[in-house]
Amino acid sequence: MIGFEGVSKQYRGGRLALDDVTLSLPAGGSLGLVGESGSGKTTCVRLALGLARPTSGRLTFDGATYPASRRGLRGMRRRIGFVLQDPYDSLDPRMTIRQIVSEPLRIHGLPGGSGARGDALVAEQLAAVGLAGADLHSYPSRYSGGGRQRIAIARALISAPSVLICDEPTSSLDVSVQSQIVNLLLDAGRQRDLSMLFVTHDLDLIGRVVDTVAVMYGGRVVETGPAELIRGSPRHHYTKALHDAVPADHPRHRRLAATAVAVGAGSVAGIAGDVEAGTTRVPDAGTPGQIDAEPSRSAWPGLDHRDSCVFASRCPRAESRCRQERPPMTADDGGRSYACFYPI
Repeated sequence: MIGFEGVSKQYRGGRLALDDVTLSLPAGGSLGLVGESGSGKTTCVRLALGLARPTSGRLTFDGATYPASRRGLRGMRRRIGFVLQDPYDSLDPRMTIRQIVSEPLRIHGLPGGSGARGDALVAEQLAAVGLAGADLHSYPSRYSGGGRQRIAIARALISAPSVLICDEPTSSLDVSVQSQIVNLLLDAGRQRDLSMLFVTHDLDLIGRVVDTVAVMYGGRVVETGPAELIRGSPRHHYTKALHDAVPADHPRHRRLAATAVAVGAGSVAGIAGDVEAGTTRVPDAGTPGQIDAEPSRSAWPGLDHRDSCVFASRCPRAESRCRQERPPMTADDGGRSYACFYPI
């Protein structure tokens, strides 16, 4: 449904956010993007939504190149549902639940945007996400974080999309409700035959909810393949570090790393140092709206040495070759690919 073919994205000022990224979201399947802040995940989402255009490479939706016009993009976006990270920010506090959930219908001119038919459709969608009997004239302030995210999911699904994009939909929620939201999304995907793009920094979570995982670092895909393999036996050293950062189920099995680096809300254990100094600072996300507008946040690591391994400065296995050559994606017999000269 969505394809990235050698896509690079360079923002104004020479800031490179994506570097030759190739990804594929199959029809009816699920793809997870995982990596720390600044890896390029949200830039992929912006491109998939048509909020930015690639500098080079090709983006496809349902086999066709992304439309160049705003009218064409609107037709494509009608088929995409989007669930944002923070339901406290993504729901307008001045709008009623009925107005919020039916907003895609009004924007795209679909039946049910108003009137009794619209009320019935909104109530049906709310019931499908576990809010049966919700007062359509209530406001988001009445609901907890989990309830608000259910409302956001109902809004994303009401236009019967073909693709559902979830940008860290559980990271701002209490642990007690995260699994409920994940199960809700999985049920919606199965029942509606949706193609799902799921973005997070949590390798353990994403390995449980998607078919295929792509691990990103510094704007590149460093490993991709079946979720079970990526989660259970990674080949790239960065993927292994993400795997080791996941807390064990039992305290006896937990390990304390001597060094760690920040990754989203957690840390990656066992990676010494920081991103190589002197590289270009690359933005990864910003306020959606204007096409190709540079994101507002810019304190993230970037890419300067395009002819080397992007992870070489922090990899415990790096050799001189890693700093002089760019590793190609190598496929193994399990359907997995990785960009590493000295894989695990």
